[in-house]
Amino acid sequence: MNPVPLKNADPAHSGVRTVSVLGATGSIGDSTLDLIRAEPERYRVEALTGNANVAGLAKLAKEFNARFVAVADPARLGELRAALAGTAVECGAGESAVIEAGARPADWVMAAISGAAGLKPALAAVDRGTTVALANKECLVCAGDFFITRAAAAGAQILPADSEHNALFQALASGNRHELTRVIITASGGPFRTWAAADIEQATLAQALKHPNWSMGQKITIDSASMMNKGLEVIEASYLFALTPDEIDVLVHPQSIVHGLVEFADRSVVAQLGAPDMRIPIAHCLGWPDRITGRAAKLDLAKIGQLTFEAPDFTRFPGLRLAYDALRTGNGATTVYNAANEVAVAAFMAQKIRFGAISRLVEDTLNSWVRAGNLAPLGSADDAIALDHQARNLAATLLPQIAAKAS
Repeated sequence: MNPVPLKNADPAHSGVRTVSVLGATGSIGDSTLDLIRAEPERYRVEALTGNANVAGLAKLAKEFNARFVAVADPARLGELRAALAGTAVECGAGESAVIEAGARPADWVMAAISGAAGLKPALAAVDRGTTVALANKECLVCAGDFFITRAAAAGAQILPADSEHNALFQALASGNRHELTRVIITASGGPFRTWAAADIEQATLAQALKHPNWSMGQKITIDSASMMNKGLEVIEASYLFALTPDEIDVLVHPQSIVHGLVEFADRSVVAQLGAPDMRIPIAHCLGWPDRITGRAAKLDLAKIGQLTFEAPDFTRFPGLRLAYDALRTGNGATTVYNAANEVAVAAFMAQKIRFGAISRLVEDTLNSWVRAGNLAPLGSADDAIALDHQARNLAATLLPQIAAKAS
């Protein structure tokens, strides 16, 4: 009996790959550059961007001999130039410079700028028809329809870099679209998974930032505690894989070892497993369509011993329910959901509202937007950014009454 053959490396992808990292000084950028650092002969860095950390950005530019770097804060250009004095690195500052970084000639682009600011730079990369590893949720949550349309028109390949969507991407390769029954996104449940609703309401910032498994930035860690992050991932999955809300389920899995599952018509369920380390999905994207040597720890299931699963609680974590509502509403509702959540999280971090008020502000903002008859399809990046600003303003207007109710 002949063994099943394994795929051999594609010679077309065996040369040096040029890469750009948009959001190089953040956690995703750090993980990406850690993988590149391990095999410098395989990659050449074209462009790097950062928000305001000029010293960190300049240090990375020198280490990786980047051709172009951009800092988002236009006031930091002089500081960046001084930090790169004596090098051949080109530099820029402000939105246009960050967009230029996305448009630079690179074979592979990591789009990891957080917030709506990451949309135009990612689109600049997409419009070149290159491979874009997408770690920016807002590109799909705020502008999913036309982002995917633009990518298809340009012949760009979108690779999901989030652990859950990357897991689904890998598992979906086991069948055809018409054979798909549903996808299942796993959630750790965050630090409040077993807490009573009254205790979640009063949770402190320090408690919300104590994620049991993942080391992430403050915003995404708080989103995980509220399960808003999982709501954003449901929306992303819908756009990435052309799925209806009814084809996407969420399953709470405290160990964060199974990252995503796909069920097919024959009731086979294919899952992707790995340690809770963002370098695993990033490595999959960085090597795609081949696989590279990873930097994460090997998975030792015997040592872990048990994997457990629970249904999500939409009552204690209403942010997840609101994501499904926004997705079904469509016409910009997911953009409003995301913008209102960002305002709410910022208010919570500033101790203006309780933790439980985050979801209430999002819900009130969504309801007000829908009642006002503002729903309309988004046709451009400017439409999405304008709606994002309008929704933030609306959420800010509603914030005082939400805060007053909780006092």
